[in-house]
Amino acid sequence: MPIYIIDRKFPETPGELIQAASEGQSMAENNTPKSAKKLRWTSLEIGLITIVSLLFIVLVALIVLFATQRHDGVCTSADCTQSASRLIENMDSSIDPCDNFYQYACGGWLKRNIIPETSSRHSTFDILRDELEVVLKGVLERQDSSESSALTKAKTLYKSCTNESIIEKRGGTPLLAMLPDIFEWPVAVDNWEDNYGQSWTAEDSIARLNEKYGKQVLVNFFIGTDDRDSNSHIIHFDQPLLGLPSRDYYTCTKPYEEACSSYSQFMTNVALLIRTDRGLSINKTRIEEDVETVMQMEKEIANATDTPEDRNNPVLLYNKMQLRVLSENFTLQIASKEFNWTRFTNNIMRTVNITVNDDEQVIVYAPNYFLRLNTVLAKYSARDVQNYLVWRYVMNLVVGLSRAYKDTRKAFRKAIYGTTSEAAVWRQCANYVNLNLESAVGRLYVEDAFAGESKEMMNEMIAEIREVFVNNLDELDWMDAETRKAAEEKARAIRERIGYSENIKDDAYLDKEYKDLSYNEEQYFENILKNLEFSQKKRLRKLRQKVNKEEWISGAAVVNAFYSTSRNQIVFPAGILQPPFFSRGQSKSLNYGGIGMVIGHEITHGFDDNGRNFDKDGDLKDWWTVESTERFQDLSKCMVYQYGNFSWDLANGQNLSGNNTLGENIADNGGIRQSYQAYQNYISKHGEEAPLPGIDLNHQQLFFLNFAQVWCGTHRPEHAVNSIKTDVHSPGKFRVLGSLQNFPEFAKAFNCRRDSYMVPEQTCRVW
Repeated sequence: MPIYIIDRKFPETPGELIQAASEGQSMAENNTPKSAKKLRWTSLEIGLITIVSLLFIVLVALIVLFATQRHDGVCTSADCTQSASRLIENMDSSIDPCDNFYQYACGGWLKRNIIPETSSRHSTFDILRDELEVVLKGVLERQDSSESSALTKAKTLYKSCTNESIIEKRGGTPLLAMLPDIFEWPVAVDNWEDNYGQSWTAEDSIARLNEKYGKQVLVNFFIGTDDRDSNSHIIHFDQPLLGLPSRDYYTCTKPYEEACSSYSQFMTNVALLIRTDRGLSINKTRIEEDVETVMQMEKEIANATDTPEDRNNPVLLYNKMQLRVLSENFTLQIASKEFNWTRFTNNIMRTVNITVNDDEQVIVYAPNYFLRLNTVLAKYSARDVQNYLVWRYVMNLVVGLSRAYKDTRKAFRKAIYGTTSEAAVWRQCANYVNLNLESAVGRLYVEDAFAGESKEMMNEMIAEIREVFVNNLDELDWMDAETRKAAEEKARAIRERIGYSENIKDDAYLDKEYKDLSYNEEQYFENILKNLEFSQKKRLRKLRQKVNKEEWISGAAVVNAFYSTSRNQIVFPAGILQPPFFSRGQSKSLNYGGIGMVIGHEITHGFDDNGRNFDKDGDLKDWWTVESTERFQDLSKCMVYQYGNFSWDLANGQNLSGNNTLGENIADNGGIRQSYQAYQNYISKHGEEAPLPGIDLNHQQLFFLNFAQVWCGTHRPEHAVNSIKTDVHSPGKFRVLGSLQNFPEFAKAFNCRRDSYMVPEQTCRVW
């Protein structure tokens, strides 16, 4: 092979060059007449020989490098061959790309990949996450006596989670011991009314779940950034999440019957198991009556909530008032007792030694919900409400108990996600530890698997794509000069975060962050409770603290990317900076089609139907003229209609919600456009890239192919029904089809006819 010629024939260091020159001199002396032996080389001559030799070596190296990476103009490096192999393997070239580009790009992937029994869906994203979990398993199981206490804590938590024999041996004992702390679960204990009912109040019970464990039931109380003052924290009141995925499920009609029945059975099973473990008598009729009452109550609570469409406008959500005004305007009668909002708030805040009074400013996100809630709760007794409160907490804790408790949710899991078995315990545990100790786990992941030099290339791509976004503002005839100027200021003010926070490399920082946590290897359930309490206290303490806009909103070991409206910040964790999204060695067309589109997507989130309401500093502020707002809304309606007419076969033919997915669809469409233009700018500056081996596509086409393959994936029908109601993202298939139908450069790249599916008569564009 040519590479070996360099190794064998030519020295590789300056010292070796001088030695070689000396050896050449000796040979010359041995072969010349005696009269010539008196000649000696000067230092100048040796220097010239050295320089010539170096130039020759560089020339040969370049020739060899060119020969190794390009054969007849084709790139044959390892990165190029691997990329080509992946692209070819995933696509179905028998499909006309102009008829259905998603099937063309992902047909091979869809034929080759089957959803694992443990998963509700399977996609390129999920495969990368599976691979990341393998890395986490390795670093969490690796022992190192010299590491910081924070890293040791992460490994102890992981070990307690994987210690199945101990968890099995303890059964439901840890849960039974915890229930009195939250005023017990009436259905699972005798004489609740005598022991708890007389002194029970809703504000005490709801607050206990919140202040100690961060559980939001009936009233969603949390500390968050003040939308109109992004440097300050403030108390928020909002509607809570529900036990079932969305309010639609509570109709209990097709396709939700199984979800409703399995949810009721899940509740019944847990109650029966607890009573059995306590040695209490089983009155199944009474249990079923309690469960039926809880189901009816939750159905009414669900109907009291605002729909996702009602919550799309952050300006309408923002209702700031004093706590006394909240009390006056939103009275609640629960079990014949008036709900005391100030007492409720102080019950929660006392855990971090903060006291509030009636003058405290709060934000109410769901005033209509609280007005409706009063009518609902007035019908139910203290026992009914307490049964519901505790159930909504307990249902999420059974995963930390023995197999008997975990199995109570089998049918429910199948109805919601379509899965028939659980993921491997180590996978569940790696994810759990990463979610709760993201800085410590991020440190372990970065040290093991992340190439830090990626940051420089990412910075360059972000700068290029941001510049494209700014330049494109000039061609938007729907936007007036005043709004355009403000949009440019906001785009240039976006701050990027790449890979990981430098803080996680500092042992002292990590140890301080987790100093209040300690774990026991044999008490996984108690460790869960400690994490809940630790996280909630951390959130509550922020009420009197200034917002730290330098703080990362994500850990490093995450395959995802983010935009924060209040920080005007885009984040690309280390976990996503890998193929097919990104690699220093793969073709630039693939990088721009992958992570480049993600960069453009996150930038555009600052200007979607939600992000556009926040200014360059992250404050909720109207920086648009009336005319530009009206035109933006008109253009948005085009996408609402386009995506709302996509019918998804996996979800029983239901149509997507064009309203609920609007923000993500705007971001997808902007992201693909900006990244493609940035790639064209790259080519103009650096020239065309060498073709990939074995694939008869140019790099413009490869850009679109890699973009589409990022979204290859499929869902179980149950999860498809779930996601179509709850996910703000369109399914991957329609993220590809919708955005490329709207982008003329795609049709141009593949020479599509005007009457082909990928070239509709009407296209939509916002940014």
